[in-house]
Amino acid sequence: MRYFIRNIDHSGPILEHMSEVKMYVQEFLDRIAAAERLVREAPHVESEADLLEGLQYLAGCIAACTRLAFDYDRDHPFLHSGTGPFTKMALDNPDTLYFGTWLQGGHEYVLTGRRGTTTDLSFQLLGGEYTEDNVPDNQFAFDDRELDLAVDGSFEWRFTPNSDAQLVVREVYNDWSAQRGTIAIARTDSTGTAPRTLTPELIAIRYAAAGKHLTRRIRTWLSFPQWFYLNVPVNTLTAPRITPGGLATQYSSVGHFDLGPGRAMVITLPASDAPYLGFQLGSMWYISLDYINHQTSLNGTQAQVDPDGMIRIVVAHESPGIANWVETLGHRRGYLQFRWQRTSRKLTAAEGPIAEVVDFDAIPSRLPYFGHNTISNDDFRTRIALRQNQIANRMVA
Repeated sequence: MRYFIRNIDHSGPILEHMSEVKMYVQEFLDRIAAAERLVREAPHVESEADLLEGLQYLAGCIAACTRLAFDYDRDHPFLHSGTGPFTKMALDNPDTLYFGTWLQGGHEYVLTGRRGTTTDLSFQLLGGEYTEDNVPDNQFAFDDRELDLAVDGSFEWRFTPNSDAQLVVREVYNDWSAQRGTIAIARTDSTGTAPRTLTPELIAIRYAAAGKHLTRRIRTWLSFPQWFYLNVPVNTLTAPRITPGGLATQYSSVGHFDLGPGRAMVITLPASDAPYLGFQLGSMWYISLDYINHQTSLNGTQAQVDPDGMIRIVVAHESPGIANWVETLGHRRGYLQFRWQRTSRKLTAAEGPIAEVVDFDAIPSRLPYFGHNTISNDDFRTRIALRQNQIANRMVA
């Protein structure tokens, strides 16, 4: 990129404005360098593995922010996947497809689509974006039960936001074999027209926006856990609570773990009547661990329920030989997250998880149905193969 910009001939009339573009490309490169410094200097980095994970995270952030800036057009909105398996942020939920776009106040928009067989489809309008010191106002949040669905699952929803806002759409799987739906957005006064022609000014604006989004994204999600996770005693989990700034029917329980060698965490909670229950681990970068090739998360369909109606999960560095093993992938520290969605009643503390840190060798004595929980290495590998196939079938990267 530097070579290309440096060697442009600026003498011709067609390229007379390219110096401005060059300036913003250089600013974008400077922002990437600043983002790399944020990663390298993050307070939780203790090892080469921490740093390598951070640099992988940085690459995903660069890709996501570049797409956000260059694919977005204010007059022709399009639902983008802002976070996914390879563009992670904000403790992304392995059970969720995320889509979003920015909307302009005073314009009418229409959402159309067809409901899939996934557990939940929800919509949220935020009056801004998350920053390192701000959680945006939640203008509204609802799920598809408030839509007028046709017999075939199709729907149309028209609305006009009063001010500029960010629309976030979440499609949630409690069963990864479910069929995703379809959804599209259009601004009614620009439908049938073409986006703006590229100009040096527009390209300059997009490079500047990509750079600003990148450093803000890194700073924001390094700061966010301080407010809601790290203020909780280590190796504990909160009682279920309405997710701050989140969905109207979502409860969450959060915490953070610190497990040294030879230690494990046993988490016990009742099987829920909520349509969706999910548990996941996150790294100190506040992103999901690899949930495609490892069992770093479990939901209501994947988790084994004991005969007494309880779910018992073991978070450990090595396999204890049970179905509900959640892998730390060598992370000594990280985040714990439970979510219940599409709830129709208030959840109580008794329905929340209880965490206990034990010696690894003591795990069987902490599982009253240990014989019921065991699984062979081949069968656990089959579970991983199923995860890989089901994520691939989502066809979202």
